[in-house]
Amino acid sequence: MSAPSSVSPTRHAVVIGGGPAGLMAAEVLAAGGARVDLYDAMPSVGRKFLLAGKGGMNITHADDFAAFAGRYGTRRDDVRPWLDAFPPDAVRAWIHGLGIDTFVGTSGRVFPTEMKAAPLLRAWLHRLREAGVVFHMRHRWQGWDGGALRFDTPDGTRVVAVEGSAVVLALGGASWARLGSDGAWVPLLQDRGIEVAPLVPANCGFDADWSAHFAERHAGAPLTTVALALAGDGAARPIFRKGQFVVTATGIEGSLVYALSAPIRDRIAQGGSATVLLDLLPDHDPQRVLDEVLRPRGTRSMASHLQSRLGIKGVKSGLLHECLSKAEYADPARLARALKALPLVLKRPRPIDEAISSAGGVRFDALAGGAMLRALPGVFVAGEMVDWEAPTGGYLLTACFGSARAAGRAALAWLDAGGVTPRS
Repeated sequence: MSAPSSVSPTRHAVVIGGGPAGLMAAEVLAAGGARVDLYDAMPSVGRKFLLAGKGGMNITHADDFAAFAGRYGTRRDDVRPWLDAFPPDAVRAWIHGLGIDTFVGTSGRVFPTEMKAAPLLRAWLHRLREAGVVFHMRHRWQGWDGGALRFDTPDGTRVVAVEGSAVVLALGGASWARLGSDGAWVPLLQDRGIEVAPLVPANCGFDADWSAHFAERHAGAPLTTVALALAGDGAARPIFRKGQFVVTATGIEGSLVYALSAPIRDRIAQGGSATVLLDLLPDHDPQRVLDEVLRPRGTRSMASHLQSRLGIKGVKSGLLHECLSKAEYADPARLARALKALPLVLKRPRPIDEAISSAGGVRFDALAGGAMLRALPGVFVAGEMVDWEAPTGGYLLTACFGSARAAGRAALAWLDAGGVTPRS
């Protein structure tokens, strides 16, 4: 498709990566009048975006903004400029501009009305093509050839000259390699002197090394209406978060686990394991639980008693036997405490390719203005390539969008300055 007449023939940008960050950077660049070529290794763009949307496309959140920004942990101050420039309300307005309505769920999560990613992606790609963005698929970036970019394609190696062009790298992290995010860019940047924090799993499950008996009986069982806390987190009392997750053949995974995955992962890295506390009865106060455990049970077994009085059965009952000794289970006071704070030892995160996202990436210190590589003027990075992380879903996407818009604006400013970095 030929570019609109408003596009400058001399202002050119290359975007490498066709996920949400790459598409957003391309949109900003094209809207700023640049001629944009987008390259991606896969046959089509947005593959991970589409997969994430299959379970309901959580695009952003309707939290109080201060609380929203706080969800980025130790990187909140680094991420905050992206969020200030493109906050959740602006994300919703942008989606509405694509002709897609949104609604706020009971948990504050924002979804497209159809709950799917495909209609949004189709409308977005139509806008980008109308703006003159040219897509080059099945182009796997292999680094530089002198000052040019080198790609592997089905027709062999292709070298693309980019002298005077801005380059935005939006290659994702290292989760879901089959969808294009494989972290293969890390050595390419390290060879150019770019400092990259190791890529590690985020929003991931963990191994608990269950007994064969427990795994065989309960793998795949959901744990609904429970609460989870990281033991020894420095708080006077453990801070429990309510939600749900699933027992797997090797451990645990699911939304409640993902919400705590960063501190759990870091604790394992520091000490070799992490202990989480599981509240099996978050809607019952400790005194009520103790009263029910102590209630006379006659000839009934303790398991039958717990099922009758507190609804503890199935996987919840199995977890008590898995995590407690016989002496602890037989002691009513210790059993009652365990029902409200059952210690569960986690040994390792699941492999990064199973994770929803990854942490690590290009360190902020390697960036000028939060977007351009100091060691490679004219080369900008966006999205999960940068060293930050967020809880799954809307928090992750919102920061990816904001990061990409910042990279796109910085690339335009660099082009407007004739390839000279403007003073900040």
